[in-house]
Amino acid sequence: MKEEKNEEIEKNETQQEAEQPTAETEQNIQEEEKELTIEEQLEAANAEIANLNDQLLRKIAEFDNYRKRTIKEKTDLILNGGEKTIITILPVLDDMERALKNMQQADDVKAVLEGVELIYKKFIDILEKQGVSIIDTKEADFDVDLHEAVAQLPAPTPELKGKVMDCTLTGYKLNEKVIRHAQVVVGV
Repeated sequence: MKEEKNEEIEKNETQQEAEQPTAETEQNIQEEEKELTIEEQLEAANAEIANLNDQLLRKIAEFDNYRKRTIKEKTDLILNGGEKTIITILPVLDDMERALKNMQQADDVKAVLEGVELIYKKFIDILEKQGVSIIDTKEADFDVDLHEAVAQLPAPTPELKGKVMDCTLTGYKLNEKVIRHAQVVVGV
């Protein structure tokens, strides 16, 4: 009996050993799982690369469209940037045409002078609304940023030394930027 029991126990142990995978079998299974995991990781990485390439191509196309649009806008601005100013000046041109017609028939020079002065004031007002201002030169200190000395004359009084004595050409600023220096005579 003891022998039968021992045989049964040995038989059960042999069956359990046969049912349990060996170390080699377990290692093979783990390697297959690792290989599958590597393959899955490779597929995931390839999918991510494809996604990033797609995003990159879209961003490149978007930037190219932006660049083309801004170039077109800049070109339009350069070509038509003065349109607003020209439209505001056209009424002055109309007034000048009317003044020229009236000058041919006018007998009173004083009336013609008043008409031209009104047109001049209207024109100056339009320029001021556009940001243009006249550089003041009357009894001003000579400033190389605003003035251009075209002549130097001896100052009649010591107070006029280094000051503007006369303006030969009016200077203008556009939004505080000098667009034409005033040409002046300076006292020395």
